Amino acid sequence: MTSKRALIMAALCGSALCAAAGAPQGAGAPPEGPALAETRLVLDKWIETQQVIARERKDWQQGKDMLESRLELARKEAATIDEKLKQVEAASAVSAKQRAAIQADIAKLKQSSERLSSAAYRLEANIRLSFPMLPDPVQTKLKPLYDRIPPHGATTKVTAAERFQNVLGILSEAMKANNEIPVVFEVRTLANGKPAEVRVLYVGLGQAYYLSTAGEAGIGRPSTNGWVWEASNGIAREVLKAIEIQEGKRPPAFVSLPVVLK
Repeated sequence: MTSKRALIMAALCGSALCAAAGAPQGAGAPPEGPALAETRLVLDKWIETQQVIARERKDWQQGKDMLESRLELARKEAATIDEKLKQVEAASAVSAKQRAAIQADIAKLKQSSERLSSAAYRLEANIRLSFPMLPDPVQTKLKPLYDRIPPHGATTKVTAAERFQNVLGILSEAMKANNEIPVVFEVRTLANGKPAEVRVLYVGLGQAYYLSTAGEAGIGRPSTNGWVWEASNGIAREVLKAIEIQEGKRPPAFVSLPVVLK
């Protein structure tokens, strides 16, 4: 991974754009200068950010529609299996030929159900790998759903439809969190080795910055074993500015903070 400086707060700049767009231009207006150039840059970055968000929402909607279709199919097949089993149990007077045909249909339906269960198992395995990479507030919110995922290799009586529904709920909340920039209070271990309450600014699911009341700052990034946090007091001023913008204490503006791209 290579660290570099990047502008990440374009999503916070909506108010500044509106103010710049509404400024009057008359005969006495000053010529184009740094302020106008910066406003245009903000507008370009804001448009670019909106385009990225639109693409991500479209991709997620397509994935969600696919999972919902599979969920509905699983529900229908489960109901069909139940109905066929009842028919078999009540078919004592049915001819052997008719009984064989019903049993053949049940076998086919069971095969389909097994394929759906295998697909749900693969999705659950991916969620188990990805869950530690979610921010702590998102993990706390999703834990009730995550705890419903059967342990790896364990047998379960939960239907494929229920498992698909559980996976869909987790993915939906994770995608929602990826489009948000919340500020939360957490306890982090500072450079002196002591824990302290800090304000943490999460940028979606891939980056975070914290700031203590004493002005100590740091950066957090996800890993397969959970989030990794490192002190970086040199960015304290910019982190404070970003947090106050998000909390509405400052007007929107660009904030330059380090980002690691993979």
